Amino acid sequence: MINRTQYTPGPAFGAQIRKDRGQNGGEKWTLILVRELRHSPEKVWQALTDPAHLREWAPFDADGSLGTTGATVRLTTVGAPTPRVTETKVTRADAPNTLEYNWGGFDMRWQLEASDGGTRLTLWTNIGHRFVAMGAAGWHICFDVLDHLLSGTPLGRMVGPKAMKFGGWQRLHAEYARQFGIETK
Repeated sequence: MINRTQYTPGPAFGAQIRKDRGQNGGEKWTLILVRELRHSPEKVWQALTDPAHLREWAPFDADGSLGTTGATVRLTTVGAPTPRVTETKVTRADAPNTLEYNWGGFDMRWQLEASDGGTRLTLWTNIGHRFVAMGAAGWHICFDVLDHLLSGTPLGRMVGPKAMKFGGWQRLHAEYARQFGIETK
């Protein structure tokens, strides 16, 4: 594991938000994040679905593989003052291309596309408007940790309140808030 003090996230990039009408007529916000990874779709797929890999980078632990359509997996938030356990049903697992499930009310859709010897990873997730900059900053760091893990230079998971105290997260949060036109307090 490399020293975290040597890690500084790059600038906010690869994120956008979309506003749609929800089923009950209200606003539905979707955060879309795109990251180019230097690893094959098969390797990235394993990191998205295998519980041992998820424990190294994701904001949740899984008690089983997310790699099979119809699988029911318990996902537990990590780093929260009170961990939340959610029973999750995988609605689509088309290895190594598309993964979809609902995590505690958040629809998660992962798309993996082969790209220049690596993978273009796209995540779509619904999120409350006031949390989009926070979510973008958190996923940005998770994707950095994922990339380091797959490169053999693990940083260790950085999620929840501990990640929010990290200066890099605070800078990213402010940058994404500016990009999205959201005021922060």
